Amino acid sequence: MNARAVRVGPVSFRFDPRVPALIGTALAVLALLAAWASTLGSFDLGLGDVVRVLAGGGTPEERFVVTGLRLPRILAAVLVGPLLALSGAIFQGLIRNPLVSPDVIGIQAGAACAAVWWIVSGGPSGLQPLAAFAGAAAAAAAVYLLSWRGRLAPARLVLVGIGVNSLLTAVTTLLVVRARIWEAARAMVWMTGSINNVDWDDVRALVLALLALLPLGTALMGGLRVLQLGDDRALSLGIPVERLRLALILVGCAASAAAVSVAGPVGFIALAVPHLARMLAGPMTAGVFALTGVMGGILLLGADMVAQHLLPVSLPVGVVTGVVGAPYFLYLLLRSQVRL
Repeated sequence: MNARAVRVGPVSFRFDPRVPALIGTALAVLALLAAWASTLGSFDLGLGDVVRVLAGGGTPEERFVVTGLRLPRILAAVLVGPLLALSGAIFQGLIRNPLVSPDVIGIQAGAACAAVWWIVSGGPSGLQPLAAFAGAAAAAAAVYLLSWRGRLAPARLVLVGIGVNSLLTAVTTLLVVRARIWEAARAMVWMTGSINNVDWDDVRALVLALLALLPLGTALMGGLRVLQLGDDRALSLGIPVERLRLALILVGCAASAAAVSVAGPVGFIALAVPHLARMLAGPMTAGVFALTGVMGGILLLGADMVAQHLLPVSLPVGVVTGVVGAPYFLYLLLRSQVRL
């Protein structure tokens, strides 16, 4: 542990110089991946062509490919990945369970259920992200209210979340089974997790969500670390436990809902990335929280590049994250020695 105490006026904190270095390295890797992804596809473009288009030049065909097709997709992956990873970091720290993520406690299932209902009922496709966001928010509210018994116990929240997740998954399956074949096919692609049809409106919504939620989550990290010591000790230190817990839940739910409303329930990003960040940089702090977000972008963009360009057929990104994430989940289960 290379952290050292730093005092600035009345404020003191621990600073680990490795964390900024890791964040810088991760940002460089993310930038290189994004530049590489912008050159991949059936329409042959070099990096110089992409730079020329971004500078305002290029042919109409090149501008359409870069700014109409590739750039929104790349930016969506770079934004959805951090939102999912940050949400996972919040819930794992809040519930003190390494196997918890928004897709386990019903938040992503709520988004999927609402979005599938919207698809099979013939709603306008442009409003589908709003329907998914509303479903995620409603599921989060249901889990919170059903878990409340004078205070919010993390173990109770997990159990209620698993129950809500199972119920909503069953309802979603029923909707797909009863839908017409073309509606069911569209719903299944979305439920797998995909950024195939993102546009600039989606990118703008994701940018606003990340700009709002990253500073809020970062500001709450100090309180979250105290909360992990136990409610009694946190109360003795003057921490408003229930208000802090509610704020963390709201930020985590909002991050997950914003990501899922655009990309669908992409699996295992929220579960795996916080573990990888903690393995590299140590316990979750404000700096490690930021590193978690950058690593989420790297993992989702890399998975999308594999899904689109490395495999014989183009697949939704959720297929790749699921194939990679399932064995990692089993590894975490064995490593944590959780008794089920």
